[in-house]
Amino acid sequence: MDRDAIWESVHRERSALADLLETLRPEEWDHPTLCPGWAVRDVAAHVISSPQFGLPDLARALWRGRGDYNRAVYLDARDRGRRPVEQIVADYRRLDGSRRHPPGTGVRDPLLDVLVHTQDIALPLGRRHAMPPEAARAAAERVWSVSFPFRARRRLRGVKLTATDVDWQAGSGPEVRGTMEALLLLLTGRTAALDRLEGPGLELVLPGAGAARGS
Repeated sequence: MDRDAIWESVHRERSALADLLETLRPEEWDHPTLCPGWAVRDVAAHVISSPQFGLPDLARALWRGRGDYNRAVYLDARDRGRRPVEQIVADYRRLDGSRRHPPGTGVRDPLLDVLVHTQDIALPLGRRHAMPPEAARAAAERVWSVSFPFRARRRLRGVKLTATDVDWQAGSGPEVRGTMEALLLLLTGRTAALDRLEGPGLELVLPGAGAARGS
């Protein structure tokens, strides 16, 4: 996917997430997500913080998190998530089409954020929103190419990942097969889609799939 196609996917997926959020009952906003310690409102606010997050926000977040990136992101999301849910959804509509993203991040990071966090919200609520396979592949390439924060190559060392719906493979060893959506969730430490994966390498993945990260 080229840069324009990636941004088109970001905007489309953010709009779809906003549509889903507008259907939630009040109690569902406080429902736990796949990110331990994060409620739906926190994850929803975090996703749309991307085009609002500048250098001053980063400096303040890191200071509050005492230099711990994951804690900094968590505290920022909790603050943003305390706002009325109508304001959170309004941010999605107001910022539709924005190409801003936090300092130090690339164009595929907002795509990764919205794809995975939509599942973090939807799956525990029993909702379904399919990831576009091509967009999921672009996000997976980003996760596999960098070590932080998911350390996918280290966690999944010794297995070969193969997508069944797009042309994508990574790693070497006994194979783990599945849709690009299920593989992206695995790459980012989520265990919620393990039942959608198969292959001889799966038994190597199960003990070390790890807990989902919030960022």
